[in-house]
Amino acid sequence: MQATGFSSWTGSWKSGTGTLSTDTGLFKATPYSYASRFEGAPGASPEELLSVAHAGCFNQALANNFGMIDLEAESIETSVDIDFGTGDDGHPAIKRSHITVSARVPGASDEQFQHCADRARTNCTIAKIMNIEITMVAKLLP
Repeated sequence: MQATGFSSWTGSWKSGTGTLSTDTGLFKATPYSYASRFEGAPGASPEELLSVAHAGCFNQALANNFGMIDLEAESIETSVDIDFGTGDDGHPAIKRSHITVSARVPGASDEQFQHCADRARTNCTIAKIMNIEITMVAKLLP
């Protein structure tokens, strides 16, 4: 399996504009710019796409970890915040990824849940390629 993304760009770094697309058409010429990445203006950003990818990957890894101990999630809700700022070298840098997850898992103890969540935090395929701190708050719902 191969996933393919596309980007186009015209103009300078700060005043130019671009688009982000995926081979599947999920994103199709979605606009982005310096302002949408660094100043909170409307539009997409690569970091936003990374946060979605990380959340989705984490959820599947967590569900898989539950299955390894004969548990099944009733629900898993995850958000991922990508902290984007300036690195020590003065250049833009992704500083950290923070996962917030809550799940209903019938029959799971909090200890089992925390173990599975921590395992997903460090072993989902997106986490494995990120060379940054990945923090997490995990809550098992009744």
